[in-house]
Amino acid sequence: MNNLHGIVFAYQSDVALRELTQHRHTSSIPFGGRYRLVDFVLSNLVNAGVSDVGLIVHTSYQSLLDHVGSGKGYDLSRKRGGLKILPPFSYASRPGSPEYAGHMDALAGVCSYLERIRQDYVVLAGSDLVANLPLGEMLEAHLKSGADITALCTCAPSGRSRDAAYFTLGEDGLVADVAVGAKEPSGCESLEVYILSKKLLLEQVNDCAARGVPTFTKGVLQAKAGELRIAPFFFKGYFARIQSVQDYFARSKELLEMDVRRDLFNPLRPVQTKDFSTPSTYYGPSSVTDACLIADGCIIEGTVENCVVFRDVKVRKGAVVRDCVLMQGTEIGENASVSYTVADKNVKISAGCTLTGHENYPIAIGKYEVV
Repeated sequence: MNNLHGIVFAYQSDVALRELTQHRHTSSIPFGGRYRLVDFVLSNLVNAGVSDVGLIVHTSYQSLLDHVGSGKGYDLSRKRGGLKILPPFSYASRPGSPEYAGHMDALAGVCSYLERIRQDYVVLAGSDLVANLPLGEMLEAHLKSGADITALCTCAPSGRSRDAAYFTLGEDGLVADVAVGAKEPSGCESLEVYILSKKLLLEQVNDCAARGVPTFTKGVLQAKAGELRIAPFFFKGYFARIQSVQDYFARSKELLEMDVRRDLFNPLRPVQTKDFSTPSTYYGPSSVTDACLIADGCIIEGTVENCVVFRDVKVRKGAVVRDCVLMQGTEIGENASVSYTVADKNVKISAGCTLTGHENYPIAIGKYEVV
């Protein structure tokens, strides 16, 4: 165990995720055939030696609770510390406040928890970032630099400039200016992972609450870029931001590239998830598969190409499935034709049905839907 505590923001959902967040928040969206998005941030923390993690939730978090449970799958089930789910009990009593307005608002809602943190340093992280992060190296860099805040950054913008934070660095290598919501990407893009001391965090939470500023980027980074020493930590590995259905589809398809899988699923920093015991996938005598990720427990009797297929999916005889993401329990009926489609859990596509989306605008089918 090191001197670092993890805070994960798991209360957000982008409206652009549409059907994928009808029954869940972004953090519990299935990804990569057997994982949820929250698995990546929790695994990053555990791989860095973090033993205490607070998971901030708000509403519609039953799916997340079912998945993370007590934290046993991540070695975070402990008598002291470990994984703590932080619902908005104190926040819910505020009239006219249906949801958190930003990260500082969320932190103010769990301020009593923050005060009881045992460690001297805290890492703040979102739950929509898919990456295998060297958080241990980031903490070492933070301690050596003497910075007030160390921010995880990339020089390869993700293209979501409307709500991203961009850093301009000064001659000393520290952040001199912060732009939020710029029309065009400029400078280094923040990946919204930050390390700072517990003392500084509590000071900033109280200050932002007093000034009525709900967000970390505007209330702390932007407002105090010249006052606080904010150091960038550049990440050069693979990362994906999941903020829309198009993002989800494109990033899922990137997993079919071997180089991406090698970087994301680094055996030195394994990605943990909830354990399932399922039999091997059955491939029928007339089945055809090409360039796919197919999980255990499936029945493949038709043609599946360029797809990410989760557990317990059934593709019946004569069905043709191309460029799709099929989540757990999906069934494709006989002689159906499906392409450029994201099917959520337990979707049933009837025999003979034809669904054709587009690479830039895939069809999204919500949980339990029958087509």
